[in-house]
Amino acid sequence: MIENCLDAKSTSVQVVVKEGGLKLIQVQDNGCGIRKEDLDIVCERFTTSKLQKFEDLASISTYGFRGEALASISHVAHVTVTTKTADGKCAYRATYSDGKIKAPPKPCAGNQGTQITVEDLFYNVNTRRKALKNPNEEYAKILEVVSRYAIHNSGISFSVKKQGDTMSDVRTLSNASTVDNIRSIFGNAVSRELIEVGCEDASLAFKMKGYITNANYSVKKCVFLLFINHRLVESAALRKAIETVYAAYLPKSTHPFLYLSLEIAPQNVDVNVHPTKHEVHFLHEDSILDRIQQHIESKLLGSNSSRMYFTQTLLPGADCSSSEIVKSAANSSAVTKGASDKVYAHQMVRTDSREQKLDAFLQPGNNPRSTGPAEAMTEVNAGPPEGQVRPQDAEMEDVSDRVEPAVVQEDIAMPAELSESRHLPPETVPPRKRPREDTDVEMEQGDTRKDMTAACTPRRRIINLTSVLTLQEEIGNQAHANLQEMLHDHSFVGCVSPQWALAQYQTKLYLLNTTKLSQELFYQILIYDFANFGVLRLSEPAPLYELSMLALEDPESGWTEEDGPKEGLAEYIVEFLKKKAEMLKDYFSLEIDEEGNLIGLPLLIDNYIPPLEGLPMFILRLATEVNWDEEKECFESLSKELAMFYSIRKQYIIDEANPTNSQNEDSDSGSTTWKWTVEHVLYKAFRTHLLPPKHFTEDGNILQLANLPDLYKVFERC
Repeated sequence: MIENCLDAKSTSVQVVVKEGGLKLIQVQDNGCGIRKEDLDIVCERFTTSKLQKFEDLASISTYGFRGEALASISHVAHVTVTTKTADGKCAYRATYSDGKIKAPPKPCAGNQGTQITVEDLFYNVNTRRKALKNPNEEYAKILEVVSRYAIHNSGISFSVKKQGDTMSDVRTLSNASTVDNIRSIFGNAVSRELIEVGCEDASLAFKMKGYITNANYSVKKCVFLLFINHRLVESAALRKAIETVYAAYLPKSTHPFLYLSLEIAPQNVDVNVHPTKHEVHFLHEDSILDRIQQHIESKLLGSNSSRMYFTQTLLPGADCSSSEIVKSAANSSAVTKGASDKVYAHQMVRTDSREQKLDAFLQPGNNPRSTGPAEAMTEVNAGPPEGQVRPQDAEMEDVSDRVEPAVVQEDIAMPAELSESRHLPPETVPPRKRPREDTDVEMEQGDTRKDMTAACTPRRRIINLTSVLTLQEEIGNQAHANLQEMLHDHSFVGCVSPQWALAQYQTKLYLLNTTKLSQELFYQILIYDFANFGVLRLSEPAPLYELSMLALEDPESGWTEEDGPKEGLAEYIVEFLKKKAEMLKDYFSLEIDEEGNLIGLPLLIDNYIPPLEGLPMFILRLATEVNWDEEKECFESLSKELAMFYSIRKQYIIDEANPTNSQNEDSDSGSTTWKWTVEHVLYKAFRTHLLPPKHFTEDGNILQLANLPDLYKVFERC
């Protein structure tokens, strides 16, 4: 009935009670009143004037909306309604029983508003009447409810008294503030220790305000006044969350005084989940509770300028009494800036992405699987040989005169089938290494790669080709900022298989498709470092003819007899690629000699050699799958084929990942090699060079497996 008074925009609510409400409950307000035409149905079920259309149920902003309060009361008591509207000439009175009006409304004298009188409560339900406690306890509950509404509605005057008494047990004024109402109801001990709180979050669509006591006040029983959208409700979860914060400040088994008012978007609140509307449910409950908990924690930390302690004298004859209050002033500067941002256990990140492991400095030996290991030289070309003039594109500026050459040697384990096809002794190249130097190379404005390539080598040329710049712009436009941040700050957990790996970011565990990520990485390096690659030079030339024959014999090639003899196709591939050799060498550092031998591959990132088992299929696809007619499509498709060849692929290291009993010793060493490469080469490059595209969030290449707060919820249930 009080909520109906508030819905009627009353500024004064008076409650009179007799014998704890069993004999009489009278609620009077000065609101808008009830029209005479509505008095006939006012006590019928499901009758309400607060819902105009069905859609109003989606965002309820009034207290009453079901039309059940007066109907249910009229079935167990004698109800009399006296009401007068602002434009009415007189008031009207009507009596009700079992939801029906007994007689037509009669005119009478009365003030504007409504007065509802309930007499002989539960007169016809003896069992329910006997279950009620003594009148004093029932009256105390009425006082508690009215007091809470009086504190929340500071612009409305409330009064509660027993019938026949001249003094009200609860009385608030319409011009009193919230703190004044708390003082008049709960006393000065509470009001002088209050801290005002208030926060809001637009993303969660909620606003919170209220008053809480500081660390100087504590009682044995928690007093928690909670209003959600101005509705008095209970929330055990919120109570527990706040008391957890206070546990660090108050003595054991003591509690604070709390008054909080939450305003949440009406469409996010379901007020119809409890028969008496005692509880409500709302969206984003856990996030809102965390936000409130953090805010109260910060307020309590900021209120520690003084604390009050009760001390007892230990020595006889001391001047101070045992009940003296001692105040100790604490230095407010002792509260550190970040102390308010307390991290709870379920939100704690226990790893640091900046930490390095010891095995990062212990590079394992190369895979000993191959029967005829060949050596290769990784060489960074600083320009064409002396006396030779390389045709320069008008849109590619040569800056080789400002860059010192650097040569690095690495050993590559060639595939067994490739090593056995040639019987030339490996050429030994003495290792030479020059320190990297930052060079002052003028790059196009907005280029994020600066003056070094992904392989940590100086750039030789500035690329202004429209097709390449367009491909770079497409990569930048498709980048996903959140995924990029995740990859930049991730902590590597381990390899599940050559294709999948686990990584942690903040409190989440992700499963990452290493194959797809590495393929995208190498494609982006090929586009951004276009025509600036070092050369991974093979010590033994690899004949294109033999590579093509190996690829055509593979069922993956899709060769059929209708395509013609394999030998003819292999010869065509050799001649075709020889014609493209100059462009491949100039732009992609893919070197083919005049005899049709592959002698060099591009160096894309430092300490990484592509799985050469995929070389035959790469040569076949290079001749058949690349669009050689259009410039942009040619660079794009060729870069994608190279990226696929360079990526970590399961079929080429599956024997290492799953060694047989007969190969255990050797294969374990190979498995260590690829795992080290994945963790310390590829995922290290992902941090700085990969711009993950947006489709990675939808195609299953990056999957979230677990979240620490959710795991805590599971264990709490257990």
